[in-house]
Amino acid sequence: MAAPKPPMFFSTITVTLLILFQATPHGVQGLILTLVNNCPFTVYPAIQPNSGHPVLEKGGFPLPTLTHRSFPAPNQHWSGRIWARTDCTHANGKFYCATGDCNHQLECNGLGGASPATLAQFSLHHGHKDFSSYGVSLVDGFNVPMTITPHEGTGVCPVVGCRANLLATCPEKLQLRYPAGHGRVVACKSGCEAFGTDELCCRNHYNSPQTCRASSFSEFFKHACPATFTYAHDSPSLMHECSSPRELKVIFCH
Repeated sequence: MAAPKPPMFFSTITVTLLILFQATPHGVQGLILTLVNNCPFTVYPAIQPNSGHPVLEKGGFPLPTLTHRSFPAPNQHWSGRIWARTDCTHANGKFYCATGDCNHQLECNGLGGASPATLAQFSLHHGHKDFSSYGVSLVDGFNVPMTITPHEGTGVCPVVGCRANLLATCPEKLQLRYPAGHGRVVACKSGCEAFGTDELCCRNHYNSPQTCRASSFSEFFKHACPATFTYAHDSPSLMHECSSPRELKVIFCH
C-alpha cells in the first residue's frame, strides 16, 4: 500500500492475506478465517481481495455484537484486507455506513472502503513454509480496536493489533464526527486524511523509505498501538510470517 492514496479509499502498505492448507492424518484441512465481534454494537465486516484474487463471503456481511463468523480461506495464495464498517443504516433504499463504507453496499463484492478505518492485512499461502503473513494498519486511520490471533501455527506467530479505543483520545484535528460537525467521534483520521500533504501522505518526493517519515500524527497511533503500521513506510518487520496456522482470528473490540 505504498502507492499514492486515492481519495477516501484504502491505500498504502498493500499487504496480503496468506491462507494455507495443512495435511492431517484424516486428510487435508484448510486455514479457517474467523471474525469475532466483541463490540457492543453490530459491525459490518468488509473483505477486499487484492487484484486477481477471489472475493470471500461476497465481500461483506452484518456481524451482531458478541457473535462470530468462520469461513474457509482459499487453498492457494490469497491476499487482501479486512475492516469493520460501523454506524450502518438503511435509508432511501441505500445502505450507508459512517465508517468504512463501500459505495453504499452491504456486500462490497471487491470494492475498497472509505477511510478512516482500522485495517487487517494478509498474505496467505506463500513461501517455502506455507507462510501466513498478517498485520494491522492504522495508516488509513482508526475506527475500532482490532487484533489478529493465529492458532496452531509455528515460527513467528504473535498476536498483533490495537486493543486501545483511540476514539476517546483522538486529537481534535483528526476526529471524524457523525453526524458531521457536532456528532460523536466515530473514527480518527490519519494525518494524510486530515491534511492531504505529500509529506504526510508519503507521495511524490516523499514516496520512499528514505523520505517517508513518521509524523506527530502517526506517533499518536504508534504510542497507543506499537504493534501496528502507522505510516506508509513503517517497519516491514511488523508483517509476521506464521507457518501453517490452523486459524486466523480477527477480533473487533476487546
